Amino acid sequence: MGTPRETRAEQAEEVIERLEAEYPDSTISLRYSNRLELLIAVILSAQCTDERVNRETEHLFEKYDGPADYVEVPQDELAADLDSITYYNNKAGYIQSACEAILEDHGGEVPDTMDELTELSGVGRKTANVVLQHGHDVVEGIVVDTHVQRLSRRLGLTEEKRPEAIEQELMGIVPEGYWQQFTHLCIDHGRAICTARNPDCSGCVLADICPSEKGDSDVDLASGEPW
Repeated sequence: MGTPRETRAEQAEEVIERLEAEYPDSTISLRYSNRLELLIAVILSAQCTDERVNRETEHLFEKYDGPADYVEVPQDELAADLDSITYYNNKAGYIQSACEAILEDHGGEVPDTMDELTELSGVGRKTANVVLQHGHDVVEGIVVDTHVQRLSRRLGLTEEKRPEAIEQELMGIVPEGYWQQFTHLCIDHGRAICTARNPDCSGCVLADICPSEKGDSDVDLASGEPW
């Protein structure tokens, strides 16, 4: 079992410093060329890997150019274009509804506020944060995906379970200038080392400060279950 820093704020800063050294080029992995493509890619990424989303959107973004294209196509056809994506029927509906609202209520442009974005179908706070950060250069919070949720609990940064509550707690301990980058660092480390089922604690640069480290700890703090 690693020994965390004395306070959660100190722990967060140490985690960021070490992960920045480990992943100096950490950034968003979804591919897009404009705000609408970003919004659609993030909607599709829910419970689906970014790698698969990128494969699907490569041809999707060639076929559909703007919100009107997504609205005018039959939903069955759009769903068929997404059929390798999890919950593709539901996501096709979300995309069409969101694009309709973008046309009718926002002059064809992806909105730039949290409230307006979360009014769109298929858009929760996590998706809105990604679109704000990478589409509008507006950082209002921390994107809490499954990697951020898992690592934050394992590293003793939070005991909260819900993404919204985790975000609020992290915003109090992660320096504001790192709110965006913190997510990317957690994602990279979660994919490479701190995986959900079998983390490689022996190869982890955070092992000595991680209270979930498997060498001595009996419990995975992310799940609360024994290793």
